[in-house]
Amino acid sequence: MPIRVLLVDDQALLRATFRLLLDAQPDIDVVGEAATGAEAVSVARDARPDVVLMDIRMPDMDGIEATRLITSGAGPAGTRILILTTFETDEFVVSALRAGASGFLGKGVDPGVLIQAIRTVAAGESLLSPTATTALIERFLTQEPVKSSSGTAARPELLAELTAREREITTLVGAGLSNTEIADRLFISPATAKTHVNRAMMKTGARDRAQLVVFAYENGLAGGV
Repeated sequence: MPIRVLLVDDQALLRATFRLLLDAQPDIDVVGEAATGAEAVSVARDARPDVVLMDIRMPDMDGIEATRLITSGAGPAGTRILILTTFETDEFVVSALRAGASGFLGKGVDPGVLIQAIRTVAAGESLLSPTATTALIERFLTQEPVKSSSGTAARPELLAELTAREREITTLVGAGLSNTEIADRLFISPATAKTHVNRAMMKTGARDRAQLVVFAYENGLAGGV
């Protein structure tokens, strides 16, 4: 079944360009477009996309609020948000991740990278590189706290639910390590690392790996790796 994608951007030309690119892929189907955040929430509810390609700066309602609404129940369950932004300078990225986004890309990204990113997010993974993404999170997440989609920023009661191993693995996820890198660091198999990550996500209420990274920073588990 093709990946259902909703395009959200206030620039019609950019939406048209993305549609041409994505509709040419045999496993991707563009099911709708929106020019504002409010329109995105409405179209997402009707079109039920697997992935929303979301701009941040838009009139009426920005992409962060639209992301929060879609991921908190106003949109279909399981819809994932991939933010498009000005890659290394947009301070709204962390707010978007807190709101429930599964990752982000720069608008100048190569077409092949964008296509693979959509497939990655649709498969339930997050788009978090251990370089630019984690550095950006570390830079802004330590500033003034912003409430996450699940409530307050720090959740000590959820942190207490984690075993020592799960805390260790959550710390490594927060540092941007992949399951394979975690496995190498801890001398365990990648499958075991994935199991621990999944358990940590379940206990913390993280929708995906991106949310677990946010949880790690908000609860003091990241930054010292």
